[in-house]
Amino acid sequence: MNLPQAFLDRMKKRLGEDFPAFLASYETPPCKGLRVNTLKISAAEFSRRAPFPLGDNVGGDAACFYIEEEKPGADVYHFAGLYYLQEPSAMTAGCMAAGLNKRRVLDLCAAPGGKTTHLAQEMAGEGVLVANEVNYARAKILSQNVERMGIANCAVVSASPETLAARFPAYFDLVLADAPCSGEGMFKKEANAIPEWSAENVAMCAARQRAILDEAAKMVAEGGRLLYSTCTFAEEEDEWQVENFLSRHPEFSLVGMKKLYPHTFRGEGHFCALFARENGETLPKKPFPAQKNVQAERAFHAFAADFFSAPPEGEITTLADGRMYLVPAGLPDLSGASLVRLGVELGAWDGKIFKPAHALAMAFGAGANRKLSLTRGEAVGYLRGEPLQRDVPNGWCAVCVEEFPMGLGKCVGGTVKNHLPKGLRLVKAP
Repeated sequence: MNLPQAFLDRMKKRLGEDFPAFLASYETPPCKGLRVNTLKISAAEFSRRAPFPLGDNVGGDAACFYIEEEKPGADVYHFAGLYYLQEPSAMTAGCMAAGLNKRRVLDLCAAPGGKTTHLAQEMAGEGVLVANEVNYARAKILSQNVERMGIANCAVVSASPETLAARFPAYFDLVLADAPCSGEGMFKKEANAIPEWSAENVAMCAARQRAILDEAAKMVAEGGRLLYSTCTFAEEEDEWQVENFLSRHPEFSLVGMKKLYPHTFRGEGHFCALFARENGETLPKKPFPAQKNVQAERAFHAFAADFFSAPPEGEITTLADGRMYLVPAGLPDLSGASLVRLGVELGAWDGKIFKPAHALAMAFGAGANRKLSLTRGEAVGYLRGEPLQRDVPNGWCAVCVEEFPMGLGKCVGGTVKNHLPKGLRLVKAP
């Protein structure tokens, strides 16, 4: 691997006698991992059903595994949201958040969603999670991953840190800032990160991280936590960033810090620092202003009474275009941010009928009365967009691989029409 000489010189000076081991780590393949989605299946049950061999647990976490599978994202269980593919050392931030107060959580730089979905698992459906990504196109990808994992208590927005800080002073119990960085821990995984590296880029990233951390600090409530992470080894972006942050923010203290190198941990490298805000205040925020549409809600409730054994409950908002969302309890007013997802999209009301959304099946389909259970082989056909021939009652159904929802179908005269969104018909046969 043709690593930048300035990078190598810096790492040799820093690591000393450990440098040969660090350099040798680049001769091994990148580490791969998955995190079981415990919102849908237990780690033990997934281990029994795993479609490919699982390796050791990552960092002792029972839901996180090393894997060697060549194409783990092509499996039907992945489409059903039973696991999330994540570089092993990147799981550190989510693990550090375990046990923290998470009633109100913000993931400030969230795309593509690895840490957001990890936080959601830690929250286990309680509290409210706001996932932000300033790049709107990447925010859409983030939203798709939140949807696939069946997360009900998450809103996805797209706004700058400055915009959010102005809207949410001293509000969140936990703010995660997985800041954009020089990506030194990504050299093996993403070869294009190597030619983009330079000392100037490290300095630019450090300046940007400083600004992000200052805005993040404003949003932490009294007694709350700020979790900072990067996938780089540069001290300017890691240890020095922590030192400088504390000098600017005496209201915070350092709880703990972890730095993972590829020669000391089976992963590509990561850095995390957890800060506590011991003084300050906790400011209230106006609740999200739901838009009520009596006819639309009546239509949804009529559908839900037939479709579910126990229909999902909560406040519903109906947008001007007819899309309906189940708003997470406690969701604050998100005015000023571009809204990408407001909890779970239930479906759409066109003024006459209610049509359920794919997200409704992914979040709540396991509780449907109308379920069509497919084998793993049959599920591949569904994911290709094929209709199904089944002698089942007419109407909507949740289409599942075994008992795990993958989407919706609508039976008409023995044919189950495929309502999987065309943009998601990507999975190939295992």
